[in-house]
Amino acid sequence: MAISIDDAKFRDMLKAVVVEVLEERRDFVKEIIEEAIEEVAMARAIDEGFATSPISRDEVFSLLESPR
Repeated sequence: MAISIDDAKFRDMLKAVVVEVLEERRDFVKEIIEEAIEEVAMARAIDEGFATSPISRDEVFSLLESPR
C-alpha cells in the first residue's frame, strides 16, 4: 500500500519541517553557518598565500611571536 501526496502538499510539509528545525535548533544552524564562513575564509587565505612569495619558517615564527 503506497501513500500518495501531491507536490504542493509535499512542498508545504517540507517547508514546515525546515522552519521547525530552524526555530528549534538555532544553535545547530548557527554552528553550520559559522563553519561555512570559516571554510570560505580559509580558502581565501590559501588563495592569497599562493599569490605571494614564500618566506622562511623563521620569519613566520618571528611574526607570530612579536607583540602587536
